[in-house]
Amino acid sequence: MKIADLRKIEGHRYPARRRTQNVVGGASPLQAKNFAMGFVTLDANGGQVPWHNQEQEEVYFILEGKAEMCLGSERRVLRGGQAAYIPRRVFHQVTNIGRTPLKMIYCYGPAGDVAHWKQELAGTLPKAGVEAPSLPRGARPQVSGTVEKAKSRKVTQREKK
Repeated sequence: MKIADLRKIEGHRYPARRRTQNVVGGASPLQAKNFAMGFVTLDANGGQVPWHNQEQEEVYFILEGKAEMCLGSERRVLRGGQAAYIPRRVFHQVTNIGRTPLKMIYCYGPAGDVAHWKQELAGTLPKAGVEAPSLPRGARPQVSGTVEKAKSRKVTQREKK
């Protein structure tokens, strides 16, 4: 029997002030073909999974804390014990609006890497050359700074033409 122990999964820190630990998929000893699952800790007062979309459908399940969830043009507050369904290709963002770390689980399918992890690390989120819709009115801004980097890269690419 293969076991994934969250205490032994180092995970990865992202610029938007979060730690993601793959429980199923990625570097985890547990692999599945039809879904991936992980544990995320958003830092207090603004830790975030920034505005992005992906090919997979997904669920965010808030275990502890208080989050602002943006999905397409909607914005809602989620608390521990609540989950949000994210259809494929719909832009979404979750931000910790509490004073303590927020803990959540994500599950998406089918399995495989999602591009937004690498894009955030490279400073290209949302993806350069792709028009991303605006965040819903009143939403917390994207904290990773990747929007500005992507816009800057877009200008540079235009200047080269």
